[in-house]
Amino acid sequence: MATVELTAENFNSTVTGGGLVLVDFWAEWCGPCRMFGPVFSKASEQHPDATFGKVDTEAQPEVAATFNISSIPTLMIIRDNIVLYSQAGALPEAALEELITKAEALDMDEVRASMETSAQA
Repeated sequence: MATVELTAENFNSTVTGGGLVLVDFWAEWCGPCRMFGPVFSKASEQHPDATFGKVDTEAQPEVAATFNISSIPTLMIIRDNIVLYSQAGALPEAALEELITKAEALDMDEVRASMETSAQA
């Protein structure tokens, strides 16, 4: 699946639709972003069941601000409307693949239960 351009208009509907969603916060002027772009794009082709979205932080500053994005590229992995990963930095292909595999393997019922326990503490 190709990557999807995420904007203020379609961001929420895209990431809350369920399933695995990867979001790349980037900008055209950012060298590491340009290096990570092809890695992200290749992963999108290898994982057609996941949604891969890109947020241009220059064109969509309000979306970036909502998530306090201060460094780019930042990768965010969301599954079933829960942010599982959010970290700045360009990842090599193997590291991105490992993150996707781990996110797919998670038992989301356990994740939700763990979050409820943490919230009560």
